Amino acid sequence: MSNALTVPNYQVADMERMAKAFAASKLFGVQNLDQALALMLVAQAEGRHPASAAQDYNIIQGRPAKKADAMLRDFLSAGGKVEWHALTDDKADATFSHPAGGSARIDWTLERARAAGITNPMWKKYPRQMLRSRAVSEGVRTVCPGATSGMYVPEEVQDIVHVEPAPPVAVETAPVMIEGDFTAPKQRKSGAQAKRDGDHDRIIGEINTLSKEGLADWLTNFDAYTAELPLSWLDPMRDKLELRRQELFAPHLEAEAEMDEGFRAAVGAAA
Repeated sequence: MSNALTVPNYQVADMERMAKAFAASKLFGVQNLDQALALMLVAQAEGRHPASAAQDYNIIQGRPAKKADAMLRDFLSAGGKVEWHALTDDKADATFSHPAGGSARIDWTLERARAAGITNPMWKKYPRQMLRSRAVSEGVRTVCPGATSGMYVPEEVQDIVHVEPAPPVAVETAPVMIEGDFTAPKQRKSGAQAKRDGDHDRIIGEINTLSKEGLADWLTNFDAYTAELPLSWLDPMRDKLELRRQELFAPHLEAEAEMDEGFRAAVGAAA
């Protein structure tokens, strides 16, 4: 699986320069230099050019993820085999085998996804791709875990982020006034007052048109931007931001959909 002999061993300083450009692009969910550099170090440790991190990995709300096609590529390169029995919008069913890990038949269906409580809207738009990625991740992890790089696929991480329980709602308390400090903290508006001020329409309109850079700014400064809004609005706003993030980063799923026939031909058509 490794081609370390043909890949230069870049020094950290060299990779930092590459990571700076990688982070500045905001591609693949990478928001800062540290995230980009970490993925590049993983790629180099696995014997690939550090720049391949942009092709193989994603950062989903701060969580690293390895793309399904990269995971499957490394699995096949390591001597693994896969036989697809079904690959449709309702079911992904395949047998994964490896000389060191045996074989396992893995299937994912929409019914199973619903039973798991997955509510990510991407499952409605790209069911086959989401099912395939889940099957690849579970199958490879079962018989050849080294090919996963210790990560989940982006689709799994998106589902984990989407179903995570919201943090406990803070209980509003009266501000503590420090003697000599005459700067009063911001007070939250009531729901009625916020609606009268037009905050709801203004914020939803802004979120719906956010660019990738604007979304990153919102996620970084969420507490400051919502300091005066009713607490009951915060979780729905987080959900709205998550939907916008998925809209902005969904193109990689569309690209997968277009290449699906080539993918199936490469790994073996469904029986």
